[in-house]
Amino acid sequence: MTTHSAPYKPMVTTIGLMSGTSLDGVDAAILVTDGVQVERHGHSLTQPYPPATRTMLRSLLDKAARLDAQDPQVLAASHAVTQCHAHAVAALCAQTGGLLPDLIGFHGQTILHQPGRTWQIGDATALSAQTNTPVVHDFRSADVLAGGEGAPLAPLYHAALLQGQKRPVAVLNIGGVANLTYLDPSGTVLACDTGPGNALLDDWTHQHTGQIYDKDGALALSGTVNKAVLAKLMDNPFFTRSLPKSLDRLSFHKGLEHVSALSAADGAATLAAFTAHAVASTQLPHPPEAWFVCGGGRHNPAIMAALRRCLSGTIQPVEVLGWDGDALEAECFGFLAARSLRGLPLSLPGTTGVKTPTTGGRLSCANLAPQRLLPCAALMAQPTHQPPG
Repeated sequence: MTTHSAPYKPMVTTIGLMSGTSLDGVDAAILVTDGVQVERHGHSLTQPYPPATRTMLRSLLDKAARLDAQDPQVLAASHAVTQCHAHAVAALCAQTGGLLPDLIGFHGQTILHQPGRTWQIGDATALSAQTNTPVVHDFRSADVLAGGEGAPLAPLYHAALLQGQKRPVAVLNIGGVANLTYLDPSGTVLACDTGPGNALLDDWTHQHTGQIYDKDGALALSGTVNKAVLAKLMDNPFFTRSLPKSLDRLSFHKGLEHVSALSAADGAATLAAFTAHAVASTQLPHPPEAWFVCGGGRHNPAIMAALRRCLSGTIQPVEVLGWDGDALEAECFGFLAARSLRGLPLSLPGTTGVKTPTTGGRLSCANLAPQRLLPCAALMAQPTHQPPG
């Protein structure tokens, strides 16, 4: 937990919402913050997507590039995503005795991420109406319009939490796609997507076992890495690109063709190694002395063991810092929602490639009563500060 003796006022109680490219469900987390400092971490939860919703979303990924926002498939998926997020907010509020947050940060569900285009579905106006709460959404579009990659967006939150940690240091998030935040001794914040996270291994596991992910790394740990296939997977121009850079969940999906001749176990072992080798290929100014790992991938012993073989420095889950690695990305969007209202940057040249520090996000209020808007109005009146780092 990160606390500060003299936080800026007012702080707002946010609920951050994140549904990542693993398509496993909605993470919801409470954070008390002003978008610069963190006063308190609160309760969190994960609500899995119903199987039918997950199947619908996974199918949508394969054709999103050919669809538009008014396509019936997109509208149906957007409605389902919104309802799942509303249920997650209601469940989290019930868990905390009926707490009503001041603000919700709603990332939405990414269905497409390409150079010059990023697409998250979900109806923020409907979510605001159902939760009786202001909602900040559409976090990525402004960055893309300003020439950035639109991802990753967690670095400024990671940097705020890492104040006081010895540098160089890195936070590695392993979701469907893996991304890292790097802080060097001078205070510079760099970030990028590193390559596949869990997505390829999840799809491979589902194909061969019917399970939606490799629980406890059991399948990967039972196999042997095929070094020749791993070399083919790593033979991709993405890995020679300098930071910053970003990916779509399906950017490496053709890589499954290289693995197709392997047994289920050897394919899983090779894909787990691929995630780690992709991280190790990232061209950082200095090797981090410590890596702190969050996201679902830290629960996979095969991935964690592969990281320890590939990387120098210590590799530990973020829980050693007192963070909740399952809630971190959701907390991030509560933090970014507060930053958005204050007009503070959400991205930097070193995190997304945008030319100048750029804010983003849009506010939906759904005709809320004035008293429900007062905390947000007070936050918007606060003076701005340089982004953490």
